[in-house]
Amino acid sequence: MKASRRRTTAWTLVWLCVLVIAYASLYPFDDWRNQDIAPWSFVSAPWPKYQTAFDMWSNVLGYVPLGFWLSLAMLRSAQARWAAVLLGLAGSCLLSFVMECSQTYLPQRVPSQVDWLLNTVGGLVGAVVSAWLERRGWLYHWVQFRQRWLLPHASGSLVFMALWPLALLFPTPVFLGLGNVAERVLGVLQETWPQAPWVAQLAEQLMRSVPQPAWLEMLSVAGSVCVVALLGMAVMREVWQRLMWVGLVLVLALLSNTLSASVTYGPAHSVFWLTPVTAAGLALGGLAAVLTLRLSATVLLRLMLVLQVAVLCVVNVVPPSTYFAQTVQTWEQGKFIRFHGLTEWLSWAWPFALLAWGMLHLLGNATRHEAT
Repeated sequence: MKASRRRTTAWTLVWLCVLVIAYASLYPFDDWRNQDIAPWSFVSAPWPKYQTAFDMWSNVLGYVPLGFWLSLAMLRSAQARWAAVLLGLAGSCLLSFVMECSQTYLPQRVPSQVDWLLNTVGGLVGAVVSAWLERRGWLYHWVQFRQRWLLPHASGSLVFMALWPLALLFPTPVFLGLGNVAERVLGVLQETWPQAPWVAQLAEQLMRSVPQPAWLEMLSVAGSVCVVALLGMAVMREVWQRLMWVGLVLVLALLSNTLSASVTYGPAHSVFWLTPVTAAGLALGGLAAVLTLRLSATVLLRLMLVLQVAVLCVVNVVPPSTYFAQTVQTWEQGKFIRFHGLTEWLSWAWPFALLAWGMLHLLGNATRHEAT
């Protein structure tokens, strides 16, 4: 069953996959040098003697989403299944080859034909799964679901909604407090203007170890929940659909933070973050979202932007703690090393990208209304 040609979120997700793969493949992006080796020499090099199961599975699974979304993007453009699978395979193979060639210039990375092969296999698996789901009618069901549930031009919202649980995987000093960039920005200012008195005064104000009141943390948690709830509600058609999304947001918040704590500290400490303050914040955020169920999409987006700015103001005045620093060190070591920076950047950038997208979306809506 072929889908009609139309705009699809799949292409956006393809480029996100490319960025993720490039980051994971080229991290830490320093000490680039010409080692007098042909970039493609890894193809004929001896096979590596040591290959852990984690490395093998991560190489396969890392490219499955790319092959899946490449193939799905072609299928959503009404292309034949064989062409969609071929693109998923070829795209994954080509990107992996470029990444392995690039690693030749990074002394800390070792290009390997085994990685290239496993990456290609992962892309092929993703492409085949996509084509199989399309043949089974799942693509048609998704189109029907989107038409029944979502308003037109919901692609941007869908991308932010999908990235939010991933951004929550990186530890934050305030529960659900994405966008905590004050300390990093302050470090850049101190390096740029080390003698400026205003930088020293700003550092003194931001780095004060003044405990924040519990009610402020609770409101921050409630605001973070409400932001994501409003984001999804603004593109949903019916009130009951919006109510279901609010419930799903609460579930995603619980699951994402439980997973993050579990992989960081172990399953025995997977729910240590669920304190009376965070529980009250979750409940308050869900209740506030429910009270806005019947508002228009434009009003919901405006409220979302205001709340996001307020949450950013709170999370960026929270003083740093030794406990949080130790948590981040856990992500900088071991198996998290390739994903630490990526998840951290996503945690930083998500709310700011949301603000930019929301303002542009509202301006676009205003322009369309004026034109009509």
